[in-house]
Amino acid sequence: MRSTYKLVLISAIACTVASVNVLAEGIENIAVSASTLVDVAKSSEEATATVAPAVDLKDIAPPPVVSPEPKPKGSSTKTEADTDNKAPPLTGTTKDKRNETVPSTIIEEKFIILGSEITPGTATRLAWSPNVGISGLKLPTPVLVINGKHSGDTLCLTAAIHGDELNGIEIVRRVMYDIDPKKLHGKIIGVPIVNLQGFQRASRYLPDRRDLNRFFPGDPAGSSASRIAHSLFTEVIQYCDSLIDLHTGSFRRTNLPQLRANMLDSKVIKFSEGFDDIAVVHSRGNPGMLRVAALDHGIVAVTLEVGESMRLQEREVKAGVKGINALLEREGMYSRLFTWGDPEPVYYKSIWVRAGQGGILLSRIELGDSVDKGDILGNITDPITNEVSKLRASHDGRIIGMAVNQVVMPGFAAYHIGIRASEETVVAEESLKEAASNSVFEVGSRENTIQEIDPE
Repeated sequence: MRSTYKLVLISAIACTVASVNVLAEGIENIAVSASTLVDVAKSSEEATATVAPAVDLKDIAPPPVVSPEPKPKGSSTKTEADTDNKAPPLTGTTKDKRNETVPSTIIEEKFIILGSEITPGTATRLAWSPNVGISGLKLPTPVLVINGKHSGDTLCLTAAIHGDELNGIEIVRRVMYDIDPKKLHGKIIGVPIVNLQGFQRASRYLPDRRDLNRFFPGDPAGSSASRIAHSLFTEVIQYCDSLIDLHTGSFRRTNLPQLRANMLDSKVIKFSEGFDDIAVVHSRGNPGMLRVAALDHGIVAVTLEVGESMRLQEREVKAGVKGINALLEREGMYSRLFTWGDPEPVYYKSIWVRAGQGGILLSRIELGDSVDKGDILGNITDPITNEVSKLRASHDGRIIGMAVNQVVMPGFAAYHIGIRASEETVVAEESLKEAASNSVFEVGSRENTIQEIDPE
């Protein structure tokens, strides 16, 4: 009886081993097939791409022409046309570009994006259209592309995801138009006005009142905002190694030039060190933000905040341009005569000071001022009773954001104070927040965070 049992057990083990071997061979075949499909898609894209005309970005240009669109899909089966102008699909196995090293050799690289091939050492204007409107009324969004003569990484600059944020548009223009493609190492892609519909209406939001910066990486079968996000992400963002998303303060608030970045990510820390004379505020960001989605897909990403919405501010624009040019120099992408300023601190914590009463807010401090706990930041005066309420600093720190003088209601967040703290302290506090994320008190605990008051 025992002999029979041993024979049965041995046979079962042998069958299991054989099954594992067969499964391993199957997985290997699938991997080979997937690699082949990617190569075929890439070859198809290269075959259908047209060489984009080389232009001097400083010259006045006619309105951009939309690249040929893929044919409508009649079924779920992908055809060769479906692969045109598309980056690899969004999957959990997306290649982590942060682990790649910049080639040390000088090699001219062909670059294909939005159905066009950009010759090394040239710049051009392309057009991106998310195809979510009425076909006869489409208005393409301009995309500036510089393919350097020398090999290197690809940096993406995006602005006006919120259509009322103007400083970033001018920053992208000044940076892109001051680059000589023959001296550039790598590539720079600039999308000066992502939310063209909002920009035309001087609105932060899309026409359906959705915030585009809450829908990345998007869904091709989702809402209008989600489809726009998916189109931008797959057709432009996925071609980049790093991303700077430009924003301003919102809701009549202004921001000191600052990076908002996940400073618990080592790649982001290194990237943020390349900006000159710009403060860094630690913020993981919220799901749906472009920089959060980009980082999740292996693209090093930060937000650059400068000034306030609905205004073009020369000082803030110059600060943003200087910071990005410093990054290009530090990353070895573009060299120019440069005078480095003193390094700015990283604020791992920040807090808002709120109005205790309603009335007319008049500030007594300025953006960038250092403050001590108890200092008077501003006065709120009731215009009828003449009662005055003083707003005082709740912590030692620096004013990194503040409301412009205006009428405010009780509870209005008026002053944003950056607080120096150790990385270890922040890690411990965020771990506690995550552990309590399912608590009923979580909503209230978010009321004083950056993203709830001055969202990117």
